[in-house]
Amino acid sequence: MGKPKFYDFCVHAAPDGDNTIEELAHLARHFGYSGIALANHSDKLPDKKPVLPSLEGFEVFRGIEVVEENPSKLHNLIGKFRNSTDVLIVHGGSEAVNRAALENSRVDILNHPAFDRSSGLNQVLAKSAAENNVAIGITLRPLLHSRGSRRIRMLSDLKANLELVRKYDVSLVLCSDAVSCYDLRSPMEVLAFAEVCGLEESEALDAISTVPEKIIKKNRPGPGYVREGIEVLEGEDIF
Repeated sequence: MGKPKFYDFCVHAAPDGDNTIEELAHLARHFGYSGIALANHSDKLPDKKPVLPSLEGFEVFRGIEVVEENPSKLHNLIGKFRNSTDVLIVHGGSEAVNRAALENSRVDILNHPAFDRSSGLNQVLAKSAAENNVAIGITLRPLLHSRGSRRIRMLSDLKANLELVRKYDVSLVLCSDAVSCYDLRSPMEVLAFAEVCGLEESEALDAISTVPEKIIKKNRPGPGYVREGIEVLEGEDIF
């Protein structure tokens, strides 16, 4: 088994963050990542589609974090952005939004599911996430920037959600949710912090390597792809 590749699938660049995507990409590569996803919020997109930087041995994926409180409008936005993005994230935070995201197989990740006095997930939603292959995002920036009772509450919500994702075999994605270069952490730091927050070593490793790779493979099918379960093979590939 080769050395794992690490990915950060939620970084926010200007105008949604403080730094350019080029600055974030160069620092992430320096830290040891193989790629990051530019996932600016849908209500803070630049006027023009940004040109993603090209770095040797490193890839910047086109993503988005969809923000919409109305479930019907949310589904419309998912349809609007799905074909033009490698990573589609929904910004959760209410039962209606969480449900709409987890019941939609076109969504890759649900971030920030907690709201009021709820962790944001329950047995029904966890089952939907598993059935529709929607990962639950664990974002580090809110945890790192919180203090006191707020951090205790966030860790309690994370613990409750971990119990559900383990029970129903839901995928996890670890990401920085960075809005500046100061929010980025090296893969080793992310893995160590995740274990402190209650993830097993294997869970944390999958969440920063294997699961992101599966998302890209799903959204970037090979040249022979027709539809799920059907692929055109040519020449020697037939045998």
